[in-house]
Amino acid sequence: MDRRNALKNLLITSGSLIALPAWANKWSIGDLTTHRSSFSVSQQETLTAVADTIIPAGNSIGALSVGVDTFLQKLIDTCYGKDVQDNVRIQLEGLEGSAQTKFKKSFSQCDQSQRQELLEKLSASEVKAEKDFFTLIKSETIRGFSTSKEVMVNHLHYKVVPGHYYGCVEV
Repeated sequence: MDRRNALKNLLITSGSLIALPAWANKWSIGDLTTHRSSFSVSQQETLTAVADTIIPAGNSIGALSVGVDTFLQKLIDTCYGKDVQDNVRIQLEGLEGSAQTKFKKSFSQCDQSQRQELLEKLSASEVKAEKDFFTLIKSETIRGFSTSKEVMVNHLHYKVVPGHYYGCVEV
């Protein structure tokens, strides 16, 4: 073992940890949780609006309050093949185009009933790509919502370890 290298690495690490609070003074939790997505900004907004339409906030929590939109982006980017990713992008652009032609505004600016009308049109479509897109996004939105920490712990009262272990109990 080379003591000089070990001491040098220890001093560099210690100095970095001392300087870190001053350097990271203006960070927020939003800065730390962002990720790079292969979706464009307009596609991200449309995907967010789709998730909000499927599970709106209402009187309780909704899909956006538990981060389903970010979950969908990461899931599609990392877990699905290129053909599915391309279909999702094409359908998001098509959804945006449909909103522009029918309501003269973007999908994310449409109200709940207008968005729901456009999504119902996709769900009843004869085109396989459109129907596959709607089925995928709906099922993954529901899965992302129902498996989020907020829903599992606060609403379904899920416990990681069922019951409590009492180690020293007289028999």
